[in-house]
Amino acid sequence: MKKLLLSLFVLMTTAGAQAEDGHQLWLRYQPVGKAQVVCDLKSPTIEIAKKELETYYTGERIALRLDASMPDDDGYRFDGSTLSARREAGLLYGTYALLRGDMNMETHPVFPLRLLNHWDNLDGSIERGYAGESIFWKTENGQIVTFAPQLIKEYGRANASIGINGTVLNNVNASPKMLTVPYLKEVKKIADLLRPYHIRVYLSINFASPMALGDTKTADPLDKQVARWWQKKAKEIYKLIPDFGGFLVKANSEGQPGPGDYGRSHADGANMLADALKPYGGIVMWRCFVYGANHKGEDRVKQAVSEFKPLDGQFRANVILQTKNGPLDFQPREPYSPIFDQIKKTPNMVELQITQEYLGQSRHLVYLAPMWQEFFSFVNPRGLKGIAGVANIGLDRNWCGHHFSQANWYAFGRLAWNPALSSDKIAREWIAQTFTRDEAFVNAVAQLMGESREACVDYMMPLGLHHIFKFDHHYGPEPDGFIKSYPLEWCPVYYHKADKQGVGFDRSSKGTDAVSQYRPELARKYDNIETCPENLLLWFHHVPWDYQMKDGSTLWESLQYHYNRGVITVEQHHNLWHNKLRHYVDEQRWREVDQRLHHQLQNAREWRDVCLKYFGQFANAQ
Repeated sequence: MKKLLLSLFVLMTTAGAQAEDGHQLWLRYQPVGKAQVVCDLKSPTIEIAKKELETYYTGERIALRLDASMPDDDGYRFDGSTLSARREAGLLYGTYALLRGDMNMETHPVFPLRLLNHWDNLDGSIERGYAGESIFWKTENGQIVTFAPQLIKEYGRANASIGINGTVLNNVNASPKMLTVPYLKEVKKIADLLRPYHIRVYLSINFASPMALGDTKTADPLDKQVARWWQKKAKEIYKLIPDFGGFLVKANSEGQPGPGDYGRSHADGANMLADALKPYGGIVMWRCFVYGANHKGEDRVKQAVSEFKPLDGQFRANVILQTKNGPLDFQPREPYSPIFDQIKKTPNMVELQITQEYLGQSRHLVYLAPMWQEFFSFVNPRGLKGIAGVANIGLDRNWCGHHFSQANWYAFGRLAWNPALSSDKIAREWIAQTFTRDEAFVNAVAQLMGESREACVDYMMPLGLHHIFKFDHHYGPEPDGFIKSYPLEWCPVYYHKADKQGVGFDRSSKGTDAVSQYRPELARKYDNIETCPENLLLWFHHVPWDYQMKDGSTLWESLQYHYNRGVITVEQHHNLWHNKLRHYVDEQRWREVDQRLHHQLQNAREWRDVCLKYFGQFANAQ
């Protein structure tokens, strides 16, 4: 009897740990099993929708139907008894909307392309991944280790529940091996598993693949043999995966090969690939994240516009330029990229970073929806063809490393569908589905999440400071960072330029004139130190330490205030979670979040202390 009781106890505690380890994400629906689903349609996607509704829908009867009169997109309509859509995908997305509590609505996605970009390597590692190894790739002794099919289905379900319809399976710093037969067969298996969830697969490609694999002597895009290689490869891919989405390309950036190696333009390279994909309906997403060799001495944040504006209008119709939200590199705060002002004849899509490379990684609670909404306040979403998010997903049991990092995956999907949604509404949706619908808990945590991004900016790099992270891993402060052998654009001292006179990067018309790349009304605003928003002041201006801010304080006093405010906010967040919210949350997730908040507070104090000590040696030496 004692053995039996012990076995039952172990079973119960193990089951409880599995149920509350975060693996269920926001999909914690409770079985109801009373809904009658009326539908004459049959397909794998419809079967998923029917099963979800039959198991979890709280109503008693619901009809699913396709309506050819609706707009030709992934949208859906629910009138209280019937869920309608033009496409099967819309019925699936509408199903998950009903299960999260959306009723009596018609909604359509703003972005046709809603993609995750995985920076996963074939050995299983993930560049800028903070939640374990890849869910797709692993090699042992040179052999491919097959992924877990059930995990891929769970991944597909999670993405479908928030309307994501595409995934790039590998790192933009791509291995040529990705296009070899053994790996393409693995891609086919993944595509087959994701297809019922209406998720198309895409691949990052190495531009020099035909040469690297020994099939051509060059990767020159104007070489006919190279073009034929890509045409043959596209045919091979589409024979395996008829709905393959296309290629994502990082070329002539940070050491990656590209058309520039042969004196050719980005348009030459992108168009050669686009021609190979066009017969099958595939697209090329060509990244604008380029800087370096061809722009010696030019302000790094100007280089993308310098490179791509002269090519505007020269790209094939199935090429989309993919640009990071800011002109530098996913900083906690930076102005939007002026490419979105300057490129007018070529389709654009925006790239956001869900994984928190520069925002505390998976160790800090930083809710990113407010940052992304800040971008959309300057760039009209309806002028973009798509949106991509650099994923924060790995093999950690809770998918994202930090339980609250799941909120950024969720928020990306919701904003990819409707960028007009408020970050607070999205946070409340996620909290209610992930933890509890208790109003006191939801209100408290929504406020905490809403404050978290600004707190991060405060304790890391307030008032427009940027890129003063430790080298390579980008975790922690290193404002004195300078390595002679490194490109200057990688060194923190390049970005803050602190001296006895002041601090900040002069990008005004008297400096590098980066302001001129923005539309005229903003260029004038940013150019004038008196009208430049204070949260971007040191991005655009080199400002004297005793400069008077709008509240009457000096710049140096304001910097001290912001650094201290950031730390105080994290202290308040940790105290709230630790002392007030424990009884709302299961023990495992409460403890793991508490530990991360404790660490975040220590790191925030380190940021404050290191930065104020460093900048103080200049500010106090006047």
